[in-house]
Amino acid sequence: MTGPTSGTRPDEIRRHNRTALLRRLHVDGPSTRASLAAELGLNRSTIKALVDGLAEAGVVAERVPALRSGAGRPSLLVLPQPNAAVVIAIDVRVEHVAMGFVGLGGEILGRDSWNLHRTRDPGEVITHIVESARLMADDLDATAVGVGVSVPGVVRRSDGHVHEAPNLHWTGVALGKRLEAVLKLPVQVGNDAELGALAEHVRGAAQESSDMVYISADVGVGGGVILSGQPLRGSGGYVGELGHMVVNPRGRRCYCGCDGCWETEVGEPALCRALGLPDDAPRGAVVATLRALDDPSVLDEFADWLALGLSNIVNILGPELVVLGDLYTALPASVVDAVSSAVQQRSLVSRAVGGTQVVTSPLGRDAKLIGAAELAFEPVLDTL
Repeated sequence: MTGPTSGTRPDEIRRHNRTALLRRLHVDGPSTRASLAAELGLNRSTIKALVDGLAEAGVVAERVPALRSGAGRPSLLVLPQPNAAVVIAIDVRVEHVAMGFVGLGGEILGRDSWNLHRTRDPGEVITHIVESARLMADDLDATAVGVGVSVPGVVRRSDGHVHEAPNLHWTGVALGKRLEAVLKLPVQVGNDAELGALAEHVRGAAQESSDMVYISADVGVGGGVILSGQPLRGSGGYVGELGHMVVNPRGRRCYCGCDGCWETEVGEPALCRALGLPDDAPRGAVVATLRALDDPSVLDEFADWLALGLSNIVNILGPELVVLGDLYTALPASVVDAVSSAVQQRSLVSRAVGGTQVVTSPLGRDAKLIGAAELAFEPVLDTL
């Protein structure tokens, strides 16, 4: 960890150390003072002062571990208190919206969700979000301090402006500003796959990976990238539209207006066709068919397109890990293994780094909700 630079004022050093301690507890959970001192490179007196101050403010608590070993006085565990800071996480998808109140430490305190059906008007979605947030706040007796929103589209990170979300049929939606105006809270908005990558890096399959790519499959396909431990957010926050990499110029017309985008070959409709289902088959039917699949070879062509796109991505970005999320988590293990092997064989970069691994997300459908919560917590941890 890089420490404060020389000449930094004492109050800035304390704030830096306090935020580092809170982030450690928020991400990795309870720990003893001794372990915190070792991990953060701080002396015990500094850790004691920080923990005592946070405990007095009700942000953390200490308790005797349930399992004790050895003689002598046990080392107390320092635990983040979920209700000390609560954020609202919102995952807007093509067919439904999921919402959660998430406490410090990542605990989901309450949930709600609803289907969008054919109604995806931004104003109606915002109204439902506000009504649901108020009801959940009353039920949980919780006061939120920030909001994080995941959207399947091109999002300007500075103000949460949704430039375009083709599968929602949204263009030029000032989502961040509109939600801030009605919720009276700071709102952070991000691309859904970017937030999926953030979730996997903080709490999922990529916790030990500093360079990874998350690929999300809903109706469309998106990607999120972590490079050197930091999210790749691009100019203005516009990044992650990996599904619109053209792989088949003579292929199907995409929502974006191009022909043969990767998502036309590996998105949900393409998977439905491979399984012999209608393009608009319900998600539950797609998942059930995948889980009951006797002959994974029906997915050979689909898997080939998936491996082709991943090979291109690995060659360009050089990640050590690719995490497949959303609908891809229902793919048979043999198909995922075949795709992983194909990427390792086809990609020059994968061969150079000793084999990029391709795995499915352990977070499943919660990945983007968790990512939205982590996005909301980023500025909050500095203020506690």
